[in-house]
Amino acid sequence: MRGAEVAGRILEMLRGQEGYLSGAEMSRVLGMSRSAIWKQIRSLRREGYTIEARQASGYRLIAVPTHLTTWELQAGLGTHVFGKKIHAFIQVDSTNEVAFRRALEGAEEGEVIVAEAQAKGKGRMGRSWESPSGVNIYLSLILRPKILPNRIPLITLMAAVACAEAIEEVTKLMPAIKWPNDLLIDGKKLGGILTEADMEMDVINFVIVGIGINVNMPRSSFPQPIEDVVTSLREELEYEISRLALLQEILRKMELWYTKLSEGEGEDLRKRWETLSQVTGREVEARFMGAVVRGKALGIDEDGALLVQANGGTVKRIVAGDVTLRGW
Repeated sequence: MRGAEVAGRILEMLRGQEGYLSGAEMSRVLGMSRSAIWKQIRSLRREGYTIEARQASGYRLIAVPTHLTTWELQAGLGTHVFGKKIHAFIQVDSTNEVAFRRALEGAEEGEVIVAEAQAKGKGRMGRSWESPSGVNIYLSLILRPKILPNRIPLITLMAAVACAEAIEEVTKLMPAIKWPNDLLIDGKKLGGILTEADMEMDVINFVIVGIGINVNMPRSSFPQPIEDVVTSLREELEYEISRLALLQEILRKMELWYTKLSEGEGEDLRKRWETLSQVTGREVEARFMGAVVRGKALGIDEDGALLVQANGGTVKRIVAGDVTLRGW
């Protein structure tokens, strides 16, 4: 086993022990020397785990880090593919950039990149994403979907539905979805999804789904130009939310909906998106590359494109761009 795998097994054993666990017992179960066990214990301590060592008794897990770690995220996750490999960082430029590089190098489907902070967080349309340390979720997931390129918008909608359901599961607060990628609470932005793909004319090599959610970010940390149009779960609920629990639930919901989509159940996804949509039936303004379409949003088609009935009755199909709710 590699060092990270050994450390994970040691944590599993310590979690399952009420008192102390002897080094001899760990050595026997893991098939390695007690000095090798001690080396991994020291490695875990450097990661922020508090592990007590007592002579003639063994080791006892006292506390886990406040930052997200691979081992904490995988403990009790229960997914089949998503999160089987998790790469946790204190800071990266962008989790999407790290995931994109790993995908180019052959990373498997379901690999996860998570960071405590991003120096150059990315939003849609080249915008930046404010990414302070230790308070929010910054997550990227590598997918290798067997769908046609024109159906990639469904991946973004799937992620939005999964995140909304995960937030409700953990907090009992259900966000609304604004096409294509925003999560809203009372009209204020709570989170967003950035989907990036590497593909050829008719083949998708991989898709990176980047997710940013404001979890415990206080209002005082929001940049002044946007402080009145964004929010966090902490601001809405007035207590701190477990980022660990929420991130795990996001991966569970993502795997559930991705499996449905892969099995051809796109219609179920479309119907679920419609029930959570903040757009359907509203007057909207859609902008993309200088073009502007104004009208009533009718919903989404089977490929995830937004249908807008423009003035005069013509139905326009919007596959990309920014959508503003008129009169919001």
